[in-house]
Amino acid sequence: MHKLSSAFVLGYHGCDRAIAEQLIAGAPFVVSENDYDWLGSGVYFWEANPRRGLEFARELQRWRRGKSNAITEPSVVGAAIDLGFCLDLMSSQGISAVASMHRDFVAYCARANVPVPTNAGGQDLRFRELDCAVINHLHEVRVAANLEPFDTVRGVFIEGRRIIQIQDSSKRR
Repeated sequence: MHKLSSAFVLGYHGCDRAIAEQLIAGAPFVVSENDYDWLGSGVYFWEANPRRGLEFARELQRWRRGKSNAITEPSVVGAAIDLGFCLDLMSSQGISAVASMHRDFVAYCARANVPVPTNAGGQDLRFRELDCAVINHLHEVRVAANLEPFDTVRGVFIEGRRIIQIQDSSKRR
């Protein structure tokens, strides 16, 4: 939770080519409001990794096949992002804030007599309903307390098998 000294990062957003062209022409990004978005509601970018942005667009193409928001031509759009006041989950302070808010959110669910959401989706935990709810709860609590809202949230998302597992399996071949 700080303003980073080097406040700009390059981010890459995977989407359909038609959306990419609209964004390049000046259309605003559409905020994702899925209840499973890992870092809460927002616009998602892959930092410093255009290839991963395109890979993600291809994954979306498979996931959305046959749906109204299907991707016909995977694409990626780059952006210079000013992190501003950032909830940085790569810092001790950011991690502590989310851990504290997790406890608060679990207590909130108990008082409301509603089940605590869970993260699901196999090894990669792609559907992070608990994480999303906790991050959104953190934003709501800050607004209710008249604290400065976060401009951005930044985190590391680890996917797939560990490198050592990949290395070990290639040695067996």
